[in-house]
Amino acid sequence: MMNSFLNTINSPDDLKKLTHEQLKALAKELRKFIIDIVAVKEGHLGASLGVVELTLAIHYVYNTPDDLLIWDVGHQAYVHKILTGRKEKFHTNRQIHGISGFPKRSESEFDTFGTGHSSTSISAILGMAIASKIKGDSSKHHIAVIGDASIASGMAFEGLNHAGATNTNILVILNDNAIGIDPSVGALKEYLTNVKTGNQKQDNIFEALNFNYSGPVDGHNISKLISELERLKSIKGPKFLHVTTTKGKGLKQAEENQVTYHAPGKFNAITGDIVPKSEVIQPPKFQDVFGITLVELAKSNESIIGITPAMPTGSSMKLMIDEFPNRAFDVGIAEQHAVTLAAGMATQGMIPFCNIYSTFLQRAYDQIIHDVALQNLPVIFFLDRSGLVGEDGATHHGAFDMAYLRCIPNITLFAPRNEIELRNIMFTAQLGHFKGPLAIRYPRGRGVILNWNLPFKKIKIGKAVQLKKGKTIAVLSIGTISNNVEEAIRNMDISHYTMRFVKPLDTNLLHDIFETYKTLVTVEDGCVIGGFGSAISEFATKNNYKNIIKVLGIPDYFIEHASVQELQDEIGLSPSKIRTYLESLT
Repeated sequence: MMNSFLNTINSPDDLKKLTHEQLKALAKELRKFIIDIVAVKEGHLGASLGVVELTLAIHYVYNTPDDLLIWDVGHQAYVHKILTGRKEKFHTNRQIHGISGFPKRSESEFDTFGTGHSSTSISAILGMAIASKIKGDSSKHHIAVIGDASIASGMAFEGLNHAGATNTNILVILNDNAIGIDPSVGALKEYLTNVKTGNQKQDNIFEALNFNYSGPVDGHNISKLISELERLKSIKGPKFLHVTTTKGKGLKQAEENQVTYHAPGKFNAITGDIVPKSEVIQPPKFQDVFGITLVELAKSNESIIGITPAMPTGSSMKLMIDEFPNRAFDVGIAEQHAVTLAAGMATQGMIPFCNIYSTFLQRAYDQIIHDVALQNLPVIFFLDRSGLVGEDGATHHGAFDMAYLRCIPNITLFAPRNEIELRNIMFTAQLGHFKGPLAIRYPRGRGVILNWNLPFKKIKIGKAVQLKKGKTIAVLSIGTISNNVEEAIRNMDISHYTMRFVKPLDTNLLHDIFETYKTLVTVEDGCVIGGFGSAISEFATKNNYKNIIKVLGIPDYFIEHASVQELQDEIGLSPSKIRTYLESLT
Protein backbone atom coordinates (compact mmCIF):
# COMPACT_ATOMS: atom_id res chain seq x y z
CA MET A 1 0.00 0.00 0.00
CA MET A 2 1.29 3.45 -0.88
CA ASN A 3 2.21 5.68 2.05
CA SER A 4 -0.41 8.39 2.26
CA PHE A 5 1.53 10.82 4.48
CA LEU A 6 5.19 9.77 4.42
CA ASN A 7 5.36 10.42 0.69
CA THR A 8 4.52 14.07 1.35
CA ILE A 9 7.20 14.61 4.01
CA ASN A 10 10.50 15.92 2.69
CA SER A 11 11.46 18.19 5.59
CA PRO A 12 10.24 19.00 9.11
CA ASP A 13 8.31 21.97 7.70
CA ASP A 14 5.95 19.50 6.01
CA LEU A 15 5.03 18.03 9.40
CA LYS A 16 3.56 21.32 10.53
CA LYS A 17 0.82 21.00 7.88
CA LEU A 18 -0.55 17.83 9.52
CA THR A 19 -3.13 17.42 12.28
CA HIS A 20 -2.40 15.39 15.38
CA GLU A 21 -4.46 12.52 13.99
CA GLN A 22 -2.50 12.62 10.74
CA LEU A 23 0.74 12.57 12.73
CA LYS A 24 -0.45 9.39 14.44
CA ALA A 25 -1.02 7.80 11.03
CA LEU A 26 2.41 9.01 9.90
CA ALA A 27 3.95 7.35 12.96
CA LYS A 28 2.59 3.98 11.83
CA GLU A 29 3.95 4.54 8.33
CA LEU A 30 7.37 5.47 9.68
CA ARG A 31 7.54 2.30 11.75
CA LYS A 32 6.65 0.17 8.75
CA PHE A 33 9.16 2.05 6.58
CA ILE A 34 11.97 1.43 9.06
CA ILE A 35 11.02 -2.20 9.65
CA ASP A 36 10.84 -2.97 5.92
CA ILE A 37 14.29 -1.55 5.21
CA VAL A 38 16.16 -2.72 8.32
CA ALA A 39 14.73 -6.22 7.85
CA VAL A 40 16.70 -6.46 4.61
CA LYS A 41 19.62 -4.06 5.04
CA GLU A 42 20.19 -4.67 8.78
CA GLY A 43 20.98 -2.00 11.35
CA HIS A 44 19.76 -0.74 14.71
CA LEU A 45 16.05 -1.33 15.06
CA GLY A 46 14.53 -1.13 18.53
CA ALA A 47 15.83 2.29 19.57
CA SER A 48 14.38 4.16 16.60
CA LEU A 49 11.04 2.33 16.75
CA GLY A 50 10.73 3.57 20.31
CA VAL A 51 11.09 7.28 19.51
CA VAL A 52 8.84 7.71 16.47
CA GLU A 53 6.26 9.91 18.22
CA LEU A 54 8.93 11.79 20.16
CA THR A 55 10.85 12.59 16.96
CA LEU A 56 7.70 13.77 15.21
CA ALA A 57 6.75 15.95 18.17
CA ILE A 58 10.18 17.60 18.43
CA HIS A 59 10.34 18.47 14.73
CA TYR A 60 6.68 19.55 14.81
CA VAL A 61 7.14 21.97 17.71
CA TYR A 62 10.65 23.27 17.13
CA ASN A 63 12.12 25.04 14.13
CA THR A 64 14.96 22.68 13.26
CA PRO A 65 17.69 23.07 12.10
CA ASP A 66 17.66 26.67 13.41
CA ASP A 67 16.72 25.21 16.76
CA LEU A 68 19.53 22.79 17.55
CA LEU A 69 18.80 19.11 18.22
CA ILE A 70 21.23 16.39 19.36
CA TRP A 71 20.44 12.66 19.52
CA ASP A 72 22.36 10.65 22.12
CA VAL A 73 23.19 7.92 21.12
CA GLY A 74 22.59 7.98 17.39
CA HIS A 75 20.95 4.53 17.40
CA GLN A 76 17.66 6.36 17.93
CA ALA A 77 18.05 8.85 15.07
CA TYR A 78 16.64 6.87 12.12
CA VAL A 79 13.26 8.67 12.20
CA HIS A 80 15.11 11.98 12.45
CA LYS A 81 17.10 11.11 9.33
CA ILE A 82 14.01 10.09 7.37
CA LEU A 83 12.22 13.33 8.24
CA THR A 84 15.19 15.54 7.38
CA GLY A 85 15.71 14.87 3.69
CA ARG A 86 17.24 11.38 3.75
CA LYS A 87 14.12 9.30 3.19
CA GLU A 88 15.09 8.35 -0.37
CA LYS A 89 18.60 7.42 0.76
CA PHE A 90 17.59 5.53 3.87
CA HIS A 91 17.97 2.16 2.13
CA THR A 92 21.72 2.94 1.92
CA ASN A 93 21.98 3.27 5.71
CA ARG A 94 25.30 1.81 6.94
CA GLN A 95 26.08 0.56 3.42
CA ILE A 96 29.26 1.44 1.56
CA HIS A 97 29.04 5.04 0.26
CA GLY A 98 25.59 5.31 1.89
CA ILE A 99 24.35 7.39 4.79
CA SER A 100 25.78 6.81 8.25
CA GLY A 101 23.95 4.87 10.93
CA PHE A 102 24.63 7.73 13.33
CA PRO A 103 24.14 11.52 13.20
CA LYS A 104 26.95 13.08 11.21
CA ARG A 105 27.59 16.79 10.76
CA SER A 106 28.95 16.43 7.24
CA GLU A 107 25.81 14.57 6.15
CA SER A 108 23.10 17.08 7.04
CA GLU A 109 22.62 20.49 8.63
CA PHE A 110 20.02 18.80 10.83
CA ASP A 111 22.76 16.64 12.38
CA THR A 112 24.17 19.31 14.64
CA PHE A 113 26.61 17.00 16.44
CA GLY A 114 28.12 13.60 15.70
CA THR A 115 27.05 11.05 18.33
CA GLY A 116 28.45 7.57 17.93
CA HIS A 117 29.42 7.25 21.59
CA SER A 118 26.98 7.90 24.41
CA SER A 119 26.50 10.59 27.02
CA THR A 120 27.99 13.51 25.11
CA SER A 121 24.78 15.34 24.21
CA ILE A 122 24.29 17.43 27.35
CA SER A 123 27.81 18.86 27.28
CA ALA A 124 27.55 19.55 23.55
CA ILE A 125 24.11 21.16 23.67
CA LEU A 126 25.20 23.29 26.63
CA GLY A 127 28.21 24.44 24.63
CA MET A 128 25.89 25.41 21.76
CA ALA A 129 23.52 27.20 24.12
CA ILE A 130 26.31 29.19 25.75
CA ALA A 131 27.58 30.13 22.28
CA SER A 132 24.08 31.36 21.34
CA LYS A 133 23.96 33.46 24.49
CA ILE A 134 27.37 35.00 23.79
CA LYS A 135 26.20 35.88 20.28
CA GLY A 136 23.07 37.51 21.67
CA ASP A 137 20.63 34.96 20.22
CA SER A 138 17.97 34.49 22.90
CA SER A 139 15.35 32.96 20.61
CA LYS A 140 17.19 29.77 19.67
CA HIS A 141 16.22 26.52 21.41
CA HIS A 142 18.69 23.75 22.22
CA ILE A 143 17.42 20.19 22.68
CA ALA A 144 19.28 17.02 23.67
CA VAL A 145 17.59 13.61 23.64
CA ILE A 146 19.40 11.13 25.86
CA GLY A 147 18.56 7.57 26.93
CA ASP A 148 18.25 6.37 30.51
CA ALA A 149 21.32 4.15 30.08
CA SER A 150 23.38 7.05 28.70
CA ILE A 151 22.41 9.57 31.35
CA ALA A 152 23.94 7.35 34.04
CA SER A 153 27.38 8.01 32.58
CA GLY A 154 29.70 10.37 34.41
CA MET A 155 30.00 12.73 31.46
CA ALA A 156 26.23 13.24 31.36
CA PHE A 157 26.25 14.20 35.05
CA GLU A 158 29.13 16.58 34.47
CA GLY A 159 27.03 18.30 31.83
CA LEU A 160 23.94 18.39 34.05
CA ASN A 161 25.97 19.81 36.91
CA HIS A 162 27.28 22.68 34.77
CA ALA A 163 24.01 23.32 32.96
CA GLY A 164 22.09 23.66 36.22
CA ALA A 165 24.32 26.56 37.21
CA THR A 166 23.53 28.48 34.01
CA ASN A 167 20.41 30.20 32.70
CA THR A 168 20.86 28.84 29.19
CA ASN A 169 17.88 27.92 27.07
CA ILE A 170 18.35 24.14 26.94
CA LEU A 171 15.96 21.21 27.12
CA VAL A 172 17.20 17.76 28.08
CA ILE A 173 14.74 15.04 27.08
CA LEU A 174 15.24 11.75 28.87
CA ASN A 175 14.07 8.85 26.68
CA ASP A 176 13.41 6.38 29.48
CA ASN A 177 12.84 2.84 28.24
CA ALA A 178 14.82 1.04 30.98
CA ILE A 179 17.28 -0.41 28.48
CA GLY A 180 20.32 0.59 26.45
CA ILE A 181 21.61 -2.38 24.49
CA ASP A 182 21.22 -4.51 27.59
CA PRO A 183 18.91 -3.61 30.50
CA SER A 184 19.99 -0.46 32.33
CA VAL A 185 21.69 -0.96 35.68
CA GLY A 186 22.49 0.94 38.85
CA ALA A 187 20.87 3.14 41.45
CA LEU A 188 19.76 5.77 38.92
CA LYS A 189 17.75 3.12 37.07
CA GLU A 190 16.00 2.27 40.35
CA TYR A 191 15.35 5.97 40.94
CA LEU A 192 13.79 6.44 37.50
CA THR A 193 11.67 3.32 37.98
CA ASN A 194 10.38 4.72 41.27
CA VAL A 195 9.60 8.05 39.60
CA LYS A 196 7.57 6.29 36.90
CA THR A 197 5.62 4.24 39.43
CA GLY A 198 5.09 7.09 41.88
CA ASN A 199 7.14 5.43 44.61
CA GLN A 200 10.02 7.92 44.73
CA LYS A 201 10.06 9.43 48.20
CA GLN A 202 13.22 11.50 47.94
CA ASP A 203 13.63 14.90 46.28
CA ASN A 204 13.70 14.98 42.50
CA ILE A 205 17.36 14.70 41.53
CA PHE A 206 16.96 16.86 38.42
CA GLU A 207 15.16 19.62 40.26
CA ALA A 208 17.97 19.51 42.82
CA LEU A 209 20.33 20.27 39.93
CA ASN A 210 18.26 23.41 39.12
CA PHE A 211 16.39 21.97 36.14
CA ASN A 212 12.71 22.70 35.59
CA TYR A 213 11.49 19.07 35.64
CA SER A 214 8.33 17.76 33.98
CA GLY A 215 7.06 14.26 33.45
CA PRO A 216 6.96 11.39 33.17
CA VAL A 217 5.07 11.81 29.89
CA ASP A 218 3.89 8.93 27.71
CA GLY A 219 6.34 8.99 24.82
CA HIS A 220 3.84 7.35 22.48
CA ASN A 221 1.06 9.90 23.02
CA ILE A 222 1.90 12.45 20.38
CA SER A 223 -0.73 14.97 21.46
CA LYS A 224 0.57 15.05 25.03
CA LEU A 225 4.15 15.31 23.79
CA ILE A 226 3.34 18.24 21.53
CA SER A 227 1.40 19.99 24.29
CA GLU A 228 4.22 19.59 26.81
CA LEU A 229 6.92 20.69 24.35
CA GLU A 230 4.87 23.77 23.43
CA ARG A 231 4.61 24.62 27.13
CA LEU A 232 8.34 24.14 27.69
CA LYS A 233 9.17 26.47 24.80
CA SER A 234 7.95 29.41 26.85
CA ILE A 235 10.02 28.55 29.94
CA LYS A 236 13.48 30.04 30.21
CA GLY A 237 16.53 28.33 31.65
CA PRO A 238 17.46 24.63 31.86
CA LYS A 239 14.51 22.26 31.46
CA PHE A 240 14.24 18.50 31.83
CA LEU A 241 11.48 16.42 30.23
CA HIS A 242 11.12 12.81 31.35
CA VAL A 243 9.56 10.71 28.58
CA THR A 244 8.73 7.01 28.92
CA THR A 245 8.86 4.85 25.81
CA THR A 246 8.95 1.21 24.78
CA LYS A 247 12.02 0.15 22.84
CA GLY A 248 10.95 -1.72 19.71
CA LYS A 249 7.45 -0.20 19.78
CA GLY A 250 5.29 -1.48 16.94
CA LEU A 251 7.02 -4.80 16.36
CA LYS A 252 5.89 -7.48 18.82
CA GLN A 253 9.15 -9.42 18.88
CA ALA A 254 11.22 -6.25 19.28
CA GLU A 255 9.11 -5.19 22.27
CA GLU A 256 9.36 -8.61 23.91
CA ASN A 257 13.05 -9.29 23.16
CA GLN A 258 14.65 -5.88 23.28
CA VAL A 259 18.25 -7.06 23.60
CA THR A 260 18.14 -9.22 20.47
CA TYR A 261 16.18 -6.66 18.45
CA HIS A 262 18.51 -3.77 19.28
CA ALA A 263 20.31 -4.79 16.07
CA PRO A 264 18.75 -8.09 14.99
CA GLY A 265 20.36 -8.60 11.61
CA LYS A 266 18.03 -9.74 8.83
CA PHE A 267 14.46 -10.57 9.81
CA ASN A 268 11.03 -11.09 8.26
CA ALA A 269 9.41 -7.67 8.04
CA ILE A 270 5.90 -9.15 8.18
CA THR A 271 6.25 -11.70 10.98
CA GLY A 272 9.20 -10.08 12.77
CA ASP A 273 10.98 -13.43 12.99
CA ILE A 274 14.75 -13.33 12.62
CA VAL A 275 16.02 -15.08 9.50
CA PRO A 276 17.44 -18.44 10.67
CA LYS A 277 21.19 -18.71 10.61
CA SER A 278 22.86 -21.27 8.41
CA GLU A 279 23.00 -24.71 10.00
CA VAL A 280 26.54 -25.15 8.74
CA ILE A 281 28.87 -25.41 11.71
CA GLN A 282 31.04 -22.31 11.83
CA PRO A 283 33.99 -21.18 13.92
CA PRO A 284 32.93 -19.30 17.06
CA LYS A 285 32.77 -15.57 17.53
CA PHE A 286 35.75 -14.22 19.43
CA GLN A 287 33.42 -12.74 22.03
CA ASP A 288 32.03 -16.22 22.74
CA VAL A 289 35.51 -17.71 23.03
CA PHE A 290 36.18 -15.03 25.62
CA GLY A 291 32.93 -15.63 27.52
CA ILE A 292 33.12 -19.41 27.57
CA THR A 293 36.80 -19.45 28.52
CA LEU A 294 36.25 -16.86 31.24
CA VAL A 295 33.63 -19.02 32.94
CA GLU A 296 35.89 -22.07 32.65
CA LEU A 297 38.80 -20.23 34.25
CA ALA A 298 36.62 -18.62 36.92
CA LYS A 299 35.47 -22.04 38.08
CA SER A 300 39.02 -22.98 39.04
CA ASN A 301 40.30 -19.53 40.10
CA GLU A 302 38.12 -17.71 42.62
CA SER A 303 40.17 -14.52 42.29
CA ILE A 304 38.94 -13.86 38.75
CA ILE A 305 36.49 -10.96 38.45
CA GLY A 306 34.55 -9.93 35.34
CA ILE A 307 33.81 -6.27 34.54
CA THR A 308 32.15 -4.67 31.51
CA PRO A 309 30.64 -1.20 30.95
CA ALA A 310 27.15 -1.89 29.55
CA MET A 311 28.20 -4.59 27.07
CA PRO A 312 27.43 -7.89 28.84
CA THR A 313 25.76 -9.48 25.84
CA GLY A 314 28.02 -8.03 23.15
CA SER A 315 31.16 -9.07 24.99
CA SER A 316 29.65 -12.37 26.24
CA MET A 317 30.47 -11.29 29.80
CA LYS A 318 26.84 -12.19 30.47
CA LEU A 319 27.91 -15.83 30.65
CA MET A 320 29.94 -15.09 33.76
CA ILE A 321 27.32 -12.72 35.16
CA ASP A 322 24.81 -15.56 34.97
CA GLU A 323 27.24 -18.15 36.40
CA PHE A 324 28.94 -15.98 39.06
CA PRO A 325 26.69 -12.97 39.75
CA ASN A 326 28.77 -11.93 42.77
CA ARG A 327 32.01 -11.88 40.77
CA ALA A 328 30.93 -10.28 37.48
CA PHE A 329 29.67 -6.73 37.02
CA ASP A 330 27.96 -4.66 34.37
CA VAL A 331 28.72 -1.14 35.59
CA GLY A 332 26.67 0.70 32.96
CA ILE A 333 28.02 3.18 30.43
CA ALA A 334 30.94 4.12 32.64
CA GLU A 335 34.24 3.16 31.06
CA GLN A 336 36.33 5.30 33.40
CA HIS A 337 34.67 3.76 36.43
CA ALA A 338 35.12 0.25 35.00
CA VAL A 339 38.88 0.72 34.67
CA THR A 340 39.43 2.24 38.11
CA LEU A 341 37.07 -0.30 39.71
CA ALA A 342 39.29 -2.99 38.21
CA ALA A 343 42.36 -1.22 39.54
CA GLY A 344 40.92 -1.13 43.04
CA MET A 345 40.16 -4.84 42.89
CA ALA A 346 43.67 -5.59 41.65
CA THR A 347 45.17 -3.90 44.73
CA GLN A 348 43.38 -6.50 46.83
CA GLY A 349 44.67 -9.54 45.00
CA MET A 350 41.76 -9.98 42.62
CA ILE A 351 42.35 -10.75 38.93
CA PRO A 352 40.01 -8.40 37.05
CA PHE A 353 39.13 -9.34 33.48
CA CYS A 354 37.93 -5.96 32.20
CA ASN A 355 36.21 -6.28 28.82
CA ILE A 356 35.69 -2.99 26.96
CA TYR A 357 35.27 -2.47 23.22
CA SER A 358 38.41 -0.93 21.75
CA THR A 359 36.65 2.25 20.66
CA PHE A 360 35.11 2.73 24.13
CA LEU A 361 38.34 2.13 26.02
CA GLN A 362 39.53 5.41 24.49
CA ARG A 363 37.16 7.11 26.93
CA ALA A 364 39.15 5.82 29.89
CA TYR A 365 42.66 6.65 28.72
CA ASP A 366 43.61 8.69 31.76
CA GLN A 367 42.47 5.89 34.06
CA ILE A 368 44.56 3.34 32.15
CA ILE A 369 47.64 5.51 32.65
CA HIS A 370 47.17 6.89 36.18
CA ASP A 371 45.09 4.29 37.95
CA VAL A 372 46.47 1.12 36.38
CA ALA A 373 49.81 1.48 34.58
CA LEU A 374 51.43 4.07 36.85
CA GLN A 375 50.69 1.82 39.82
CA ASN A 376 51.69 -1.24 37.79
CA LEU A 377 48.49 -3.10 38.68
CA PRO A 378 47.71 -6.45 37.02
CA VAL A 379 44.45 -5.47 35.35
CA ILE A 380 43.70 -7.56 32.26
CA PHE A 381 42.01 -5.57 29.50
CA PHE A 382 40.11 -7.32 26.73
CA LEU A 383 39.65 -5.05 23.74
CA ASP A 384 36.74 -6.54 21.84
CA ARG A 385 35.91 -5.08 18.39
CA SER A 386 39.52 -4.09 17.69
CA GLY A 387 40.39 -3.21 14.11
CA LEU A 388 37.71 -2.56 11.51
CA VAL A 389 34.20 -3.32 12.74
CA GLY A 390 32.24 -2.69 9.55
CA GLU A 391 28.91 -0.94 9.20
CA ASP A 392 29.01 1.04 12.47
CA GLY A 393 31.71 3.14 10.88
CA ALA A 394 34.21 5.74 12.04
CA THR A 395 33.00 6.09 15.61
CA HIS A 396 33.26 2.36 16.27
CA HIS A 397 36.37 1.11 14.46
CA GLY A 398 39.03 -0.04 16.91
CA ALA A 399 41.81 1.57 14.89
CA PHE A 400 43.88 3.25 17.57
CA ASP A 401 44.37 0.82 20.46
CA MET A 402 47.86 -0.42 19.56
CA ALA A 403 49.06 3.14 19.09
CA TYR A 404 47.53 4.57 22.25
CA LEU A 405 48.46 1.62 24.47
CA ARG A 406 51.98 0.68 23.46
CA CYS A 407 53.40 4.05 24.50
CA ILE A 408 52.30 3.49 28.11
CA PRO A 409 55.01 2.14 30.45
CA ASN A 410 54.48 -1.19 32.24
CA ILE A 411 51.83 -2.45 29.81
CA THR A 412 51.96 -5.69 27.85
CA LEU A 413 50.03 -5.75 24.58
CA PHE A 414 49.00 -8.99 22.88
CA ALA A 415 46.98 -9.74 19.75
CA PRO A 416 45.98 -13.39 19.19
CA ARG A 417 45.80 -14.56 15.61
CA ASN A 418 43.04 -17.08 16.31
CA GLU A 419 40.68 -18.43 18.94
CA ILE A 420 43.18 -20.85 20.46
CA GLU A 421 45.68 -18.07 21.13
CA LEU A 422 42.97 -15.97 22.76
CA ARG A 423 42.05 -18.88 24.97
CA ASN A 424 45.68 -19.57 25.89
CA ILE A 425 46.55 -15.96 26.70
CA MET A 426 43.52 -15.82 29.01
CA PHE A 427 44.84 -18.91 30.77
CA THR A 428 48.33 -17.45 30.97
CA ALA A 429 47.05 -14.11 32.27
CA GLN A 430 45.46 -15.57 35.38
CA LEU A 431 48.47 -17.62 36.44
CA GLY A 432 49.89 -14.64 38.32
CA HIS A 433 52.98 -14.05 36.17
CA PHE A 434 51.89 -10.55 35.12
CA LYS A 435 52.92 -7.90 37.63
CA GLY A 436 51.47 -5.09 35.55
CA PRO A 437 48.60 -4.53 33.10
CA LEU A 438 47.95 -6.73 30.09
CA ALA A 439 45.85 -5.68 27.09
CA ILE A 440 44.49 -8.29 24.68
CA ARG A 441 42.92 -7.08 21.43
CA TYR A 442 40.71 -9.15 19.13
CA PRO A 443 38.19 -8.41 16.38
CA ARG A 444 34.47 -8.47 15.99
CA GLY A 445 33.07 -11.58 14.37
CA ARG A 446 34.10 -15.17 13.89
CA GLY A 447 37.44 -16.85 14.07
CA VAL A 448 38.79 -19.52 11.74
CA ILE A 449 39.03 -22.70 13.83
CA LEU A 450 36.23 -25.18 14.50
CA ASN A 451 38.08 -27.27 17.07
CA TRP A 452 39.17 -24.38 19.29
CA ASN A 453 38.22 -25.58 22.77
CA LEU A 454 41.46 -27.43 23.45
CA PRO A 455 43.44 -27.95 26.67
CA PHE A 456 45.18 -24.80 27.84
CA LYS A 457 48.81 -24.06 27.02
CA LYS A 458 50.89 -21.33 28.57
CA ILE A 459 52.08 -18.59 26.21
CA LYS A 460 55.63 -17.31 26.62
CA ILE A 461 55.58 -13.54 27.04
CA GLY A 462 57.15 -11.56 24.19
CA LYS A 463 57.56 -14.58 21.92
CA ALA A 464 56.64 -14.42 18.21
CA VAL A 465 56.01 -17.36 15.87
CA GLN A 466 57.24 -18.05 12.35
CA LEU A 467 54.38 -19.32 10.22
CA LYS A 468 56.16 -19.70 6.89
CA LYS A 469 59.76 -19.78 5.66
CA GLY A 470 60.67 -17.98 2.46
CA LYS A 471 63.64 -16.31 0.83
CA THR A 472 62.74 -12.92 -0.55
CA ILE A 473 60.64 -10.83 1.83
CA ALA A 474 59.64 -11.10 5.50
CA VAL A 475 56.07 -10.19 6.34
CA LEU A 476 55.43 -9.37 9.99
CA SER A 477 51.78 -9.40 11.02
CA ILE A 478 49.95 -8.86 14.28
CA GLY A 479 46.67 -10.46 15.31
CA THR A 480 43.98 -11.93 13.08
CA ILE A 481 45.08 -9.98 9.99
CA SER A 482 47.67 -12.75 9.72
CA ASN A 483 44.93 -14.88 8.14
CA ASN A 484 44.70 -12.42 5.24
CA VAL A 485 48.47 -12.53 4.91
CA GLU A 486 48.54 -16.32 4.87
CA GLU A 487 46.03 -16.35 2.04
CA ALA A 488 47.87 -13.59 0.19
CA ILE A 489 51.28 -15.29 0.18
CA ARG A 490 50.09 -18.74 -0.79
CA ASN A 491 52.53 -20.07 -3.42
CA MET A 492 54.83 -17.09 -2.88
CA ASP A 493 58.42 -17.48 -1.65
CA ILE A 494 57.87 -15.12 1.28
CA SER A 495 58.46 -15.55 5.01
CA HIS A 496 55.66 -14.81 7.43
CA TYR A 497 55.93 -14.11 11.16
CA THR A 498 53.04 -13.49 13.54
CA MET A 499 54.54 -11.27 16.23
CA ARG A 500 51.65 -11.69 18.71
CA PHE A 501 53.13 -9.16 21.16
CA VAL A 502 53.25 -5.51 20.18
CA LYS A 503 54.90 -4.89 23.52
CA PRO A 504 57.31 -6.39 24.39
CA LEU A 505 58.55 -7.20 20.92
CA ASP A 506 60.45 -10.41 20.28
CA THR A 507 63.76 -8.61 19.83
CA ASN A 508 65.85 -11.76 19.41
CA LEU A 509 63.73 -12.86 16.49
CA LEU A 510 63.67 -9.34 15.05
CA HIS A 511 67.47 -9.23 14.95
CA ASP A 512 67.44 -12.48 12.98
CA ILE A 513 64.82 -11.15 10.58
CA PHE A 514 66.63 -7.87 9.94
CA GLU A 515 69.90 -9.69 9.37
CA THR A 516 68.28 -12.16 6.94
CA TYR A 517 65.90 -10.10 4.79
CA LYS A 518 66.48 -6.86 2.95
CA THR A 519 62.78 -5.95 2.79
CA LEU A 520 60.27 -6.20 5.62
CA VAL A 521 56.53 -5.58 5.34
CA THR A 522 54.43 -5.07 8.45
CA VAL A 523 50.67 -5.68 8.32
CA GLU A 524 48.20 -4.58 10.98
CA ASP A 525 44.51 -3.75 11.32
CA GLY A 526 45.35 -0.65 13.31
CA CYS A 527 46.45 2.87 12.46
CA VAL A 528 49.82 3.05 10.70
CA ILE A 529 50.91 6.10 12.71
CA GLY A 530 52.19 4.98 16.08
CA GLY A 531 51.07 1.37 15.74
CA PHE A 532 52.73 -1.99 15.22
CA GLY A 533 54.61 -0.96 12.08
CA SER A 534 55.91 2.10 13.89
CA ALA A 535 57.20 -0.16 16.66
CA ILE A 536 59.16 -2.22 14.11
CA SER A 537 60.56 0.93 12.51
CA GLU A 538 61.62 2.24 15.92
CA PHE A 539 63.42 -1.04 16.58
CA ALA A 540 65.27 -0.68 13.27
CA THR A 541 66.30 2.89 14.04
CA LYS A 542 67.42 2.05 17.54
CA ASN A 543 69.62 -0.78 16.22
CA ASN A 544 70.90 1.07 13.12
CA TYR A 545 69.32 -1.29 10.61
CA LYS A 546 69.00 0.12 7.09
CA ASN A 547 66.51 -2.43 5.75
CA ILE A 548 63.55 -1.38 3.63
CA ILE A 549 60.43 -1.34 5.84
CA LYS A 550 56.96 -1.05 4.35
CA VAL A 551 53.97 -0.52 6.64
CA LEU A 552 50.47 -1.67 5.73
CA GLY A 553 47.55 -0.79 7.97
CA ILE A 554 44.74 1.67 8.50
CA PRO A 555 45.73 4.96 6.83
CA ASP A 556 45.76 8.36 8.48
CA TYR A 557 42.11 9.28 8.00
CA PHE A 558 38.85 8.17 9.58
CA ILE A 559 37.45 5.08 7.88
CA GLU A 560 33.74 5.24 7.07
CA HIS A 561 31.11 2.50 7.16
CA ALA A 562 30.92 -0.60 4.96
CA SER A 563 31.44 -4.31 5.44
CA VAL A 564 34.81 -5.33 6.86
CA GLN A 565 35.67 -7.04 3.57
CA GLU A 566 34.83 -3.94 1.55
CA LEU A 567 36.87 -1.73 3.87
CA GLN A 568 39.86 -4.06 3.84
CA ASP A 569 39.81 -4.04 0.07
CA GLU A 570 39.50 -0.25 0.01
CA ILE A 571 42.56 0.34 2.21
CA GLY A 572 44.73 -2.48 0.88
CA LEU A 573 44.34 -5.08 3.63
CA SER A 574 42.32 -7.72 1.77
CA PRO A 575 44.22 -10.87 0.73
CA SER A 576 44.14 -9.88 -2.94
CA LYS A 577 45.38 -6.34 -2.26
CA ILE A 578 48.13 -7.57 0.05
CA ARG A 579 49.25 -10.05 -2.60
CA THR A 580 49.29 -7.40 -5.30
CA TYR A 581 51.36 -5.14 -3.08
CA LEU A 582 53.86 -7.88 -2.26
CA GLU A 583 54.19 -8.81 -5.93
CA SER A 584 55.13 -5.21 -6.65
CA LEU A 585 58.07 -5.55 -4.26
CA THR A 586 59.52 -8.75 -5.71
